[in-house]
Amino acid sequence: MTYHVVGVRFKKAGKVYYFDPGDLELAVDDDVIVETARGIEYGEVVTGSADVPEEEVVAPLKKVLRRATDEDRRHLMENRDKETRAYHIGLEKITTHGLPMKLVGVEQTFDGNKIIFYFTAEGRIDFRDLVKDLAAVFRTRIELRQIGVRDEAKMMGGLGCCGRELCCSTWLADFASVSIRMAKDQNLSLNPTKISGICGRLMCCLKYENDTYELAREEFPEVGSRVVTPEGEGKVIGINIFKKTISVELKESKAVQDYTVEEIATKGTRVENGSSSGSNDQANGGKNSRTCCGSCKD
Repeated sequence: MTYHVVGVRFKKAGKVYYFDPGDLELAVDDDVIVETARGIEYGEVVTGSADVPEEEVVAPLKKVLRRATDEDRRHLMENRDKETRAYHIGLEKITTHGLPMKLVGVEQTFDGNKIIFYFTAEGRIDFRDLVKDLAAVFRTRIELRQIGVRDEAKMMGGLGCCGRELCCSTWLADFASVSIRMAKDQNLSLNPTKISGICGRLMCCLKYENDTYELAREEFPEVGSRVVTPEGEGKVIGINIFKKTISVELKESKAVQDYTVEEIATKGTRVENGSSSGSNDQANGGKNSRTCCGSCKD
């Protein structure tokens, strides 16, 4: 089963949600008013009409109510002004209550039924009295939502070490899992200041080329394994994916030479295991076969 939908985004670099366009003929960049789980919202069409499978749709599928009008746009700008005022009031109330929290941003729903205050904090915060004070000021529903440092960077924006605007605040809709292993596989410096973003976490861009590196590394022997080179046996101490070369420390001369993948052959197990396949054979008395009981004629 498929659904006929359009993709709508509510924030820059935000997630794309599917809605039923009904009888409306909508195109990319059209501003629309839609019905969401938290009320009426103003969004922008980012993907045109398409049929998508049922598993990609979050049920129940909400409808696009109408195209946005000039009045809707004015109302949106008024909400932005209210959010700025709410931010400053929120800062004052947090200071008054002496809460160890950092206010990051404020969002008001399009219909004005709720104001959401986004904040960061080291641990759990008891903000019940703060919510009561804010509700008394704004006379509407108040939600305080604690976010992580990556979400904070996404909301605040900034420049990365590459000199460009942060990916998360310009186009990256979802945060992918990033590990230190990715930096190691790409032969990057493991200095935290060089592989961390302004959020203090590993940079999201470590993920971008990781699949390519993993595919390329399949052609190479593992670092630490024994190989046979034209100059004799040696140990792999490094690889260069871009040059497609392998650095080998020769067993006899201890010299380090670079070879292509075609010039070497894998000898046996990794050196870290303490022995190669040849040494295992010697430990077995020079035999690499089954133990005979003496009754067979072989």
